[in-house]
Amino acid sequence: MSRSLLSITELGPEGVRRICDLADTMAEVNRRPNPKVPALRGKTVCSVFFEDSTRTRLSFETAAKRLSADTMTFSVSQSSLNKGESLRDTIETIAAMGVDAFVVRHGSTGAPWLVESWTEAAVINAGDGWHAHPTQGLLDVYTVRTALGRTGGLDGLRVAIVGDVKHSRVARSTTAAFSALGADVVWVAPRTLLPPVVGERSTEDLDEVIDSVDVLYLLRMQNERMSEALVPHLREYTARFGLTRERAARLGPGTIVMHPGPINRGVEIAVDPAELAGALITRQVTNGIAVRMAVLFDLLSADVTSHALAGGVPA
Repeated sequence: MSRSLLSITELGPEGVRRICDLADTMAEVNRRPNPKVPALRGKTVCSVFFEDSTRTRLSFETAAKRLSADTMTFSVSQSSLNKGESLRDTIETIAAMGVDAFVVRHGSTGAPWLVESWTEAAVINAGDGWHAHPTQGLLDVYTVRTALGRTGGLDGLRVAIVGDVKHSRVARSTTAAFSALGADVVWVAPRTLLPPVVGERSTEDLDEVIDSVDVLYLLRMQNERMSEALVPHLREYTARFGLTRERAARLGPGTIVMHPGPINRGVEIAVDPAELAGALITRQVTNGIAVRMAVLFDLLSADVTSHALAGGVPA
């Protein structure tokens, strides 16, 4: 067991399965009338977010509290970074307060690896640049696995990830997670929104694959990461790559529709997701808490006995 979670690749297929299995236990905890266990009592988890976040930050904080860990939240706008303090000095200062795990989001690729080199605490990558977002990938495969009732792999599952793949750390981590469990993944995007080197199967024609996919995973246009116009017009993008009402009608009866949020309604999704029988978008959010509980427990529970999960609330 590694002391950090930085990428799906480092976690490996066995690690992905381990977290998913552990998330089943955490999901059971979350269904209890009082969803709290003393599993990580005495541990401290610090969120260090240099980019805006709603789902990931609140999900990690909720997960830590349900495991009875103490939480700290680092506010960039109110920190000494505005006085010229370096990232390293910031991390070392917080670590000196007695932190067991850092949850780090940063706009620069590789930042969580640097943080890991500066602290003895566990480090969880909550998103670095365009590069990786491993817990999103984990919650995505866990959501599909539970929806389909599969307890093992996802062999033969056909997944289409559609949209701004080039700027999406979610696309990379979710692709890696699905591939680790045996799914077949295709990227669907205009050439301008694909990475320069495409290691995965790709196509510019959504209509070519939409009839045959088991999972349709939609991405938003990440305009905040773009320095130039990469599509002629959003209306044209929606016409070619959006889930329109016509395309929704072509989805198979068991097709799963997913989105990491936030949704740009009318762009990548031109229908109300609530009307789609296979939409699991809100379930992704719910499952994110169970998966992040599993990650925190996996990294911090070396000296915690198993009965801590079986019990109810802390005494």
